[in-house]
Amino acid sequence: VGVPPDAAQKFPPELAGGRIKRAALARALALDPDIVFLDEPTSGLDPISAAEFDELVVKLRDTMDLTVYMVTHDLDTLFTACDRVAVLGKKKVLVEGTIDDMLKSEEPWVKSYFRGKRARQLDLAARA
Repeated sequence: VGVPPDAAQKFPPELAGGRIKRAALARALALDPDIVFLDEPTSGLDPISAAEFDELVVKLRDTMDLTVYMVTHDLDTLFTACDRVAVLGKKKVLVEGTIDDMLKSEEPWVKSYFRGKRARQLDLAARA
């Protein structure tokens, strides 16, 4: 998962945020699971580290044939690492489907989130 060998001798506070997250992922993968749960895996990471972590998750998912359940509010992570999305709100699943399904949804909150002011405008234009 890209953690250098010298990191094994360090305590978590001695590691950078990205290395802590990679070490946690390595610990989870050590048991050779079929399913991995990730809760806001890129929170607190700079954009470059977050993108690298997303790419790592995709690579591991594909090479290890993993199912990855991820909780995230990061649109970049959603567009990069997620095949299917379930949007939760009002104590239920509001919309479930692919990123394209989310982009086409007329559910007000989903529409605002995926097509609003902070949405990925370039991706929207490319998909139109």
